[in-house]
Amino acid sequence: MTSIDEAGEASGVETGTVPGGLLEGTRRALLRKIAVAQAEQRVPSVVAAVTRGGRPVWCGARGSVDGRTPDGQVQYRVGSITKTFTAVLVLRLREEGLLELGHPVDRYVPEAALGPEVTVRQLLAHTGGLAAETPPPWWERTPGSLRPRLADVLGPEPFRHEPGLRHHYSNPGFTVLGALVAAVRGTTWEEALRAEILEPLGLRRTGVRAEAPSAGGWAVHPWADLLQEEKVEDLGLMAPAGQLWSTTADLARFADFLLHGDEKVLGIDGVRELRTPAAPGDGSGGYGLGTQLLHREGRDLAGHTGSVPGFTAGLWVCEEEDLGAVVLGNATSQLGAGTLAAELLELVAEAEPRLPEPWQPLPHGDSELLALTGLWYWGSDPVAVRLRAGGGLELGPVKGGRGSRFVPSDDGNWVGLDGYYAGEVLSVVRFPGGEVSHLDLGSFVFTRAPYAEGGPTPGGVVAEGWRGLPG
Repeated sequence: MTSIDEAGEASGVETGTVPGGLLEGTRRALLRKIAVAQAEQRVPSVVAAVTRGGRPVWCGARGSVDGRTPDGQVQYRVGSITKTFTAVLVLRLREEGLLELGHPVDRYVPEAALGPEVTVRQLLAHTGGLAAETPPPWWERTPGSLRPRLADVLGPEPFRHEPGLRHHYSNPGFTVLGALVAAVRGTTWEEALRAEILEPLGLRRTGVRAEAPSAGGWAVHPWADLLQEEKVEDLGLMAPAGQLWSTTADLARFADFLLHGDEKVLGIDGVRELRTPAAPGDGSGGYGLGTQLLHREGRDLAGHTGSVPGFTAGLWVCEEEDLGAVVLGNATSQLGAGTLAAELLELVAEAEPRLPEPWQPLPHGDSELLALTGLWYWGSDPVAVRLRAGGGLELGPVKGGRGSRFVPSDDGNWVGLDGYYAGEVLSVVRFPGGEVSHLDLGSFVFTRAPYAEGGPTPGGVVAEGWRGLPG
């Protein structure tokens, strides 16, 4: 463990730039943003990184660790960002067919004794009704050896709410998920983490214990510019909820993974599931599976914040902008790392908006698919079907409303990829001779003419057909 030099260091520097990365003005604005946060929020050191398009495009630091400005290889504790790593391990088990998210946790971890109502998915989304914290003493500031069993973590009254009814953040819930990973894998959570995430993604400076160079954790006096060292505890069974140490360089790689997936760990569908709302939100945010969700400035962000004595951390990604941002600081509750990371991401998105991918025509036409394009009617409401590059169909409104993209399925139908119709089945219904009659989308019927007489509209249409307003 390293400590802060008494003299400190007032400089702030970019600790790395990428050729062809961000513009000089953007880099200056990012550096100023973390400099203001470090000075105004009184943090011994702040390090940050931004990634775009699968590569780091900026990293910077302000303050001092051991008398020097830290870089992207200096470790900090990242607190609850650990939960996202644990969630990835659980989804890997599901991908391998070793568990189902809808099954009771007790099926895999009988010693949890939470009953048949509490599922794996609920613990991942903090909807299992469990308490936010362990029984006393405060688990972040005491040795994990005080809680050697799950019963010690959960306590005699583990529930605060009925399972499944509301989002209630629970650190003990992720301890149970760590125990689940260990039980199903037949190893420890730490060993599974290293073998299944850290090594495949090349996160060599991430682990459950500090390895030099690392920042010391500090408390800042509320009324004086003085510091007090924070003790570092091994959290034991609580490690899957908040134990990890990492660096901005490693977390930038992890941010890229959360955006694009990696088949060695979890593919794109899996990481999108992490980022899909799984718990109620308040309009400005919510929770996926081990992943916090945030809606700011018209953008949807996903990631996690972290806080343990001596450290705060924030990591956010934005799929629309293909951006990620990481902020780490070493003071107890002093730095709003999550807010700062979101501001860095937004700064880049506004200063250097993402360029759209070049439009490319389809390599060849498909006459049957082409025949499906154009106007259709849901009742009297017009919608347009378009054929897009990649072979997918897009069903969208003409005058405002809901729509989705569709991809072909093995049975000849189409499945909604996003939007209102995500997961719904679109079928092309044909007459006996093969001519298209209509489209059926989850019992909604789309016809070529609005309310055509003798057509397939459910319930039929009145015999008089279209006419003027009666006198």
